[in-house]
This record gives sequence, structure tokens and C-alpha cells, in this order.
Amino acid sequence: MKNSEIKLNVGLDENNVPEKITWYAEDSSDKPAEAKGVMLTLWDKKENNTLRIDLWTKEMTVEEMRFFCCQTMLTLSDTFLRATGDAENASVLKEFAANFAKKLSVLK
Repeated sequence: MKNSEIKLNVGLDENNVPEKITWYAEDSSDKPAEAKGVMLTLWDKKENNTLRIDLWTKEMTVEEMRFFCCQTMLTLSDTFLRATGDAENASVLKEFAANFAKKLSVLK
């Protein structure tokens, strides 16, 4: 079995608030890339529960966070479709996310 490592590095200020986030994947790039936010979701097999880490830097604006959250929900519908094959409910999720994004003026 092949292993691939993904690394996240979070630079914190004196109050443990993220100032800089970088990530690196062995199979994707030569050097770490910078990000303003990250949402990491893991499935805990033992507890049958979702674990998550949501981080964003001080410089990420509210407007950027709106885009980030809406794009995450929109792409989640694609993930749901690929994982389950349930096109009907993937469409329901995508429609909800699109309407939410329109309400926030993220999508026209």
C-alpha cells in the first residue's frame, strides 16, 4: 500500500489565533502553499461521529468566509453524489447551497 502525507502548518499569535496557514501534499506540489482558511472533516469510525477542525486567519474577511462556506456546501453536494450515487438528494443539497449563496449575494 502506498502512503501519501498531507501536512498543515498553522502559525499562531500569542492568543493562539491563526495568523498563517500553509499546507503541503507530497503528490501535488514542490513547496507549501498558503491558505486563509481550512475546514478539515474526519469520520471517527469507532464513535460513528464527525470530527472537524475549522480554522481561518485574522486576515480572512467576512466576505471571503461567505464565499468559502458557500463553495464548500456546493462542492459537498458533488462529494455526496460521488459517495452515494444519490442524484436526487445531491440535487436537493446543491439547490439549497445555491439559494443560500444567492441570499448572501455570493452567487447572482
